[in-house]
Amino acid sequence: MSRLYKEFITETFDDNGQVVQVEFKKDPYYNFAYDVVDRLARDKPDKLAIVWCNDAGDEKYITFRDVKENSDKAASYFMSLGIKKGDAVMLILKRHYEWWYCMMALHKIGAIAIPATNQLMVKDIVYRVNAASVKAIICTPDGQVSDLVDEAQRETETLSVKILVRGKKDGWLSYEEGIANAPAFVPPTGEDRPKAEEIMLMYFSSGTTGMPKMVAHNHYYSLAHIPTAVYWHNVDPDGLHLTVSETGWGKAVWGKLYGQWLAETAVFVYDFDRFNPDELLKRIEKYKVTTFCAPPTIYRFLIKEDLSKYDLSSIKYCTTAGEALNPEVFNRFKELTGLRLMEGFGQTETTLCLMTSIWMEPKPGSMGKPSPLYDMDLVDENGKSVEPGQVGEIVIRLDKGKPTGLMLGYYRDEEKTNQAMRDGLYHTGDTAYKDEDGYFWYVGRTDDIIKSSGYRIGPFEVESVIMEHPSVLECAVTGVPDPIRGQIVKATIVLARGYEPSEELKKEIQEYVKTHTAPYKYPRIIEFVPELPKTISGKIRRTEIRAKDQAKCENE
Repeated sequence: MSRLYKEFITETFDDNGQVVQVEFKKDPYYNFAYDVVDRLARDKPDKLAIVWCNDAGDEKYITFRDVKENSDKAASYFMSLGIKKGDAVMLILKRHYEWWYCMMALHKIGAIAIPATNQLMVKDIVYRVNAASVKAIICTPDGQVSDLVDEAQRETETLSVKILVRGKKDGWLSYEEGIANAPAFVPPTGEDRPKAEEIMLMYFSSGTTGMPKMVAHNHYYSLAHIPTAVYWHNVDPDGLHLTVSETGWGKAVWGKLYGQWLAETAVFVYDFDRFNPDELLKRIEKYKVTTFCAPPTIYRFLIKEDLSKYDLSSIKYCTTAGEALNPEVFNRFKELTGLRLMEGFGQTETTLCLMTSIWMEPKPGSMGKPSPLYDMDLVDENGKSVEPGQVGEIVIRLDKGKPTGLMLGYYRDEEKTNQAMRDGLYHTGDTAYKDEDGYFWYVGRTDDIIKSSGYRIGPFEVESVIMEHPSVLECAVTGVPDPIRGQIVKATIVLARGYEPSEELKKEIQEYVKTHTAPYKYPRIIEFVPELPKTISGKIRRTEIRAKDQAKCENE
């Protein structure tokens, strides 16, 4: 039986059965909530959409019928509060199952969904509300988030509606009471009906420099995640997919929503507060997760566990993205589980751009090859394509038009949009090189390159070697100003359990690097730290390490 996603896509295959080109069938009123979720609720009402659990032992099995009914109620309730097409609504809902209901409700109305993490502080909330003219916030009762929203509201003008799920609080509306008393949902018509080209979703991108940018996507963006789920995650319509991500991050819609439901698989949601590898592994075992995706950081923690204690036989396929994958992690995970990690690359501004697809043999540490959605290239400073083996910036060519999946632009920031999309290219700001087989290999952000004694050194290649040393849990490689060499290589290291900082260990790590890669790349400085500075989304802030070292040099 044909899967639903095939109704929205035309695939061109080569002689080997590999998809080489994708085109989407675009209805001007296409809407994921109506055309995918409600359709599945009608055709397969009892099919599982979500399997949810938390640390308290609660669990829910949610069908597509449940998602439709609850999203209809939520949409009706939101409309009764004056939320309409084009209004910006921020969702701070952690991994609560209500997030899926609210997302679908906002899609049905045509309001702009802005998922956000519960790690935001007052100034972060103020900035986001003002930047996007947020009208409503739907919020978790956990922690102090609602208090922070109250405090932030004093410095905003547009925030007028505050809805709390799973709790009651002065000044806040109750989500549960609202949907219980909501009238029957009547989908908007006429000018109020959402159009596919209009903004559906916005994420604030957590860059390593500057204030977050508002990345705007239209309704067609959801279709561009079909390759994510089908060609990369390799989801099973009868399986259970787990992507480890809080709903405040773009990775949630990559792995917990659009592509997976278009491919008719159920998503597994483990609603935890603090990551614990043992607890995660127990739930993978209990609920029999079949496909799994997580950033390399998670895999680094998993391989430090005794995986023989868990029955992970249900897992058939594993993928990774979010940061570059060290080959050591790939090799160790395969040794322990027999499973290969299929790496991918993309940004908040895009869907999956590069991937180790289901048809490919993975090369440990490589991001794979271009998705059939995008015309990918590597270019030098002048925008000219580089030869295999040469480092260039990863770009998407736009000469044949803007591909489905690439952002509409940075909301209310024409200058930054034009800066990212110029000279017929979308500039990712990431660098890589391509090997003779066409596989891409990550080097770093354009501003992360270390120039030492005439050598150009990518931090990731050094980090990959350092990560092989058993004492290292995490590391960040940066350049430190040096009067003779211009810059020298520094490694900031978090040690694994059972290791203590010492001069002997520094020397041991340095010697290891010298003997496992070109000697000029070895870290002349090693600093042991309890944790690395990270963005709110968990990416290492090398800029912060560089700034501290720069200040240190200036004060000496």
